[in-house]
Amino acid sequence: MNDRKRAVQARVYGKVQGVGYRIWARGEATGFGLVGWVRNERDGSVTAWLAGADAAVSAMIERLWQGPKGASVSRIDVDEIERWTAPGDFRVVA
Repeated sequence: MNDRKRAVQARVYGKVQGVGYRIWARGEATGFGLVGWVRNERDGSVTAWLAGADAAVSAMIERLWQGPKGASVSRIDVDEIERWTAPGDFRVVA
């Protein structure tokens, strides 16, 4: 069993605002047992900060490609975060 923890920041591009993407992402991340946050960006993208078990973070990155009904993801940029302190839950931030 791999207990390795991981944190990433994922920037999601495409039709991801106005389709419930942040609420969907919070539900998915919570289901994977992740902590972090998700927010809309001014350029129309969405940023998600994800932390938790390595396998769960990887699975969530794959789910970000799908998104909720109405979303269309064209690109995801993922940056590993080396040093981090995780919040206690997963939240939508402004």
